[in-house]
Amino acid sequence: MVTVEAAWQARLALEYTRQGGRTALSGREHSGPLLVQKALYPEGEAVCHSIIVHPPGGIAAGDALKLELRLGEGAAALLTTPGAGKWYKSTGPKASLVQHFDLGRGAVLEWLPQPAIVFDAARAETKTEVRLHQEGLYLGWEMSCMGRTASGERFNSGELRQRTEVWQQGRRLWCEYARLAGDDAMLASAAGLAGCTVSATFIAAGKDIGKELLDDCRNIAPEAGEHSGITVLPRILLARYLGHSSEAAMQYFIALWSLLRPALTGRTAVLPRIWAT
Repeated sequence: MVTVEAAWQARLALEYTRQGGRTALSGREHSGPLLVQKALYPEGEAVCHSIIVHPPGGIAAGDALKLELRLGEGAAALLTTPGAGKWYKSTGPKASLVQHFDLGRGAVLEWLPQPAIVFDAARAETKTEVRLHQEGLYLGWEMSCMGRTASGERFNSGELRQRTEVWQQGRRLWCEYARLAGDDAMLASAAGLAGCTVSATFIAAGKDIGKELLDDCRNIAPEAGEHSGITVLPRILLARYLGHSSEAAMQYFIALWSLLRPALTGRTAVLPRIWAT
């Protein structure tokens, strides 16, 4: 059993600023094992790509991680992770990940982490808050794999709690609270996960989505046998995936992002290079 004394307390705070036609990673603070690799510019200097690294490789009992991102006016940043995240089993305290994203006027943040695997008996909690100023745009996703299905493991015990809020200029555009327990009937219910092991949400927030763009998004579908749906509210689009494959979820969201990114930012979709390694 991992004790609270052995747990990691980690914080990473990054600031991106627009300097002429270039977005620079102008500020960074960190404590504990949560780091950022060097700034990358695979599509020119307007967009700064960053890779967030958690050296332990997984989040264990009692770990508390905090990620803070601040984008100044007109800055554009794309962040991802080098591999799948992991929430390890716990026989005691919960583990947590808190994310605060603050986007200045006209800033664009793309938060595209790779899927997270929730081990059986894990006790995990995530909280994400996105704050958009005028003309700010957020494109981000979250993918959860319940149990290590590749090795035959099911999510039979433990708990995953998730909270997501998106605000723009003091107005809450979206809030969602979820709790999944290993013994919960919602895992099998048609009103819940319907027996699926992978659930994911993609959010595009800050701009209204026109009917033509919405129709184009709805014409994209995941692999046969997987489930998806798209909802549009004022200044926000939400896409859902429900199925049994994190790879299928990733490919579905990449296809949506490849359509939405040029439509909303005027930039073609350039995949992070780390995804090809």
